[in-house]
Amino acid sequence: MLPEELAKLVKEAATKEVFAVWLLIGTAFIFFMQAGFAMVETGFTRAKNAGNIIMKNLMDFCIGTVVFVLLGFSLMMAEDYVLGIVGVPNLNILTDFGGFLKSGNAPAFVFNLVFCATAATIVSGAMAERTRFLSYCIYSGVISLFVYPIEAGWVWNQAGWLIKLGFHDFAGSAAIHSVGGVTALIGAIMVGPRLGKYVKDKAGKVTKVNAIPGHSVTLGALGCFILWFGWYGFNGAAAWNGDSLASIFVTTTIAPAVATCTTMIFTWIKNGKPDVSMCINASLAGLVGITAGCDALDAVGATVVGLVSGFLVVFVVEFLDLKLHIDDPVGAVGVHFANGVWGTIAVGLLANPSAPAGLNGLFYTGSFRLLGVQALGIVCILAWTAVMMTLTFLILKKTVGLRVSVEEEIKGLDKTEHGLPSAYADFVPAVESLDYGFEGAVAVSGETPVAEAVPVKKMPAIDDGSPKFTKVEIICKEPRFEALKNAMMEIGITGMTVSHVLGCGVQKGQPEYYRGVPVEANLLPKIQVDIVVSKVPVRSVIETAKKVLYTGHIGDGKIFVYDVENVVKVRTGEEGYDALQDVE
Repeated sequence: MLPEELAKLVKEAATKEVFAVWLLIGTAFIFFMQAGFAMVETGFTRAKNAGNIIMKNLMDFCIGTVVFVLLGFSLMMAEDYVLGIVGVPNLNILTDFGGFLKSGNAPAFVFNLVFCATAATIVSGAMAERTRFLSYCIYSGVISLFVYPIEAGWVWNQAGWLIKLGFHDFAGSAAIHSVGGVTALIGAIMVGPRLGKYVKDKAGKVTKVNAIPGHSVTLGALGCFILWFGWYGFNGAAAWNGDSLASIFVTTTIAPAVATCTTMIFTWIKNGKPDVSMCINASLAGLVGITAGCDALDAVGATVVGLVSGFLVVFVVEFLDLKLHIDDPVGAVGVHFANGVWGTIAVGLLANPSAPAGLNGLFYTGSFRLLGVQALGIVCILAWTAVMMTLTFLILKKTVGLRVSVEEEIKGLDKTEHGLPSAYADFVPAVESLDYGFEGAVAVSGETPVAEAVPVKKMPAIDDGSPKFTKVEIICKEPRFEALKNAMMEIGITGMTVSHVLGCGVQKGQPEYYRGVPVEANLLPKIQVDIVVSKVPVRSVIETAKKVLYTGHIGDGKIFVYDVENVVKVRTGEEGYDALQDVE
């Protein structure tokens, strides 16, 4: 063998080794995206269901791994591929592990496994807060066992019929995100909206849409950053050389950034303020949109993808909620379904022949062929997924049941499905103000039979000649508390009880929007200060509070004055006037 030939073989072997290592590193990036999905879904839902969301995201991967080992990988990537549609199952990974490793399939296995888990976990957020955990586990097994492996084989197995036609989906806008997105849509429709989300009249027509804000936008944002970080592996793991990888990183950065800026400006103009949660969705929408063509588009194409994604995610999320009344708590349909389809079609429109993939997009070459193949591919993938998942959800609905009971939903799935009093053990769950529509509830008459009544004893008032005690209860805005506290101390008030409370007056506060839905500010955060006085004149307390709290605007607060019968200091046993004094 000539030295030049030997050097070439060594270089090729080294290149394969480097590619395998980078593929596995990218796979680890993609696995970490499970944490991102879990954080986004948890943050955009209520605290009483946080543990349930985490558990579903954990089991997506674990159940998916089991079924992918048993059958899914063979259906997707088997060398014996029937009619370009499905692989012939084999158990080489279990029966001949050494041969499995020598064949070079191990990196491809874990790489496709984490992709499969991503497709499955997308659905969790759209069906959150009301889906039975058992039914979700069964669904997760079905999509990882049959649905994803077969359609992904069409796209990525070299014997697949779509890849032979020239269909291009580099990292899964169609094969992963559209599949997860359309399943999320079907699941959200079949499980129905959360209790209290839509108010209906007697004829069953929706008359009002309630916003149900997620409990932690911080977790949602953390999840977004984790996903964006992981997306560099999601899109870049299969890059075959340095130029391709660099191009993918560039387009994977531009598209979500443009999408987020677009959504920020659009919601700012539309609602008067930029929508935080929708901008988080926009970042993910831009990432989904660029996934199919990350190696085929240039910087201009990535910008166009991001621009469209930024508008598209808002339109779809609000259209589903406000017009179709389909409850998708996290916006999975708008992010993954709508932008998965858009990203697939965008390849046919915007692919630049000078990009690493070397494809001929319509806007660059005038050729419709690639656009036609992309359209055919996405239609077939969606049709396959829709049929399979509709059957799956129907069977689940008729057998084990798809939705939890009304009582379980109100209590929260953490408690009823997993025995968790709260996923946040040190915090009391927030009080809800949704009308769950108990039309059949029996009204209380106020008349109780004597035999069932609880005896009520009237305690005599304490009258031992002590000075009069008065309780002054002050409700004020949170920013004014420090000024109030200092003013009270200046006039001689030595003790007070301070509470964070929720309340409202006639005006209900300034209207705000959450994901395009008006938020009824029935209960606004306030500070309640309770002071019991005897030595200090009550009128001095009232006038001082009025002077400090007055701004002339609605919501300055209210002051309530009550008579107090007695005061008892627990530590010393002192009562009356002496109990209010701090002098030892």
